Amino acid sequence: MSPFRYTHAIVCRIPDSYKTAALGLSEPVDLAKARKQHEMYVAALREIGLDVIELPADEKHPDCLFVEDVAVVCNGTALLTRPGHPNRKNEVEKSLHLKTVLTMAGPDVICVGNTPDAQSILKRIEREATFRYQTVTVPDMHAANVVFANGVLLHRSAEEYPESAKIFEEKLSLWNLKPVTFSELEKANGSLTCCSILIRKTRHLKNIM
Repeated sequence: MSPFRYTHAIVCRIPDSYKTAALGLSEPVDLAKARKQHEMYVAALREIGLDVIELPADEKHPDCLFVEDVAVVCNGTALLTRPGHPNRKNEVEKSLHLKTVLTMAGPDVICVGNTPDAQSILKRIEREATFRYQTVTVPDMHAANVVFANGVLLHRSAEEYPESAKIFEEKLSLWNLKPVTFSELEKANGSLTCCSILIRKTRHLKNIM
């Protein structure tokens, strides 16, 4: 079975506190618009065959919608993390994390931004990896963050990033493409991969050691 086949997704609804207290807010948030965009994102996950589990919003945690930060799922086992905080900002330079600059856009395709940092990371991966990946480079950093699951590619919409969307249509048309608008979540450094934990439920757990 492909490693990009999933059965479930975990998401969390947006609290009122997101509007004013989310970390990294760059500009005022339209909360109603943010919730609508999130609802469309969740609907897209359901459309690609995922059973979506929606957690209630937690007003004490403005960033609770960014569920990717709290767990890593490996062979049916969830490894809980210690979410980042401003005092951890020096752990990495310039990029929030690896998926800020590149993500998987297919079983053997890496989608990467065209910034010097992104290209430097890509070159290191190509130098160290034993597998030869294909690459798709997009001009917009935020558009490099995509979700590939069940043969479908969720990517940022042409409304937001027309040049990048055109590249997806030209080079990745073999997949079912689903554009998603995410402007209000991007204002708090949110991206498509941030807002869900994808799970492939298996009948038998595998040893992860």
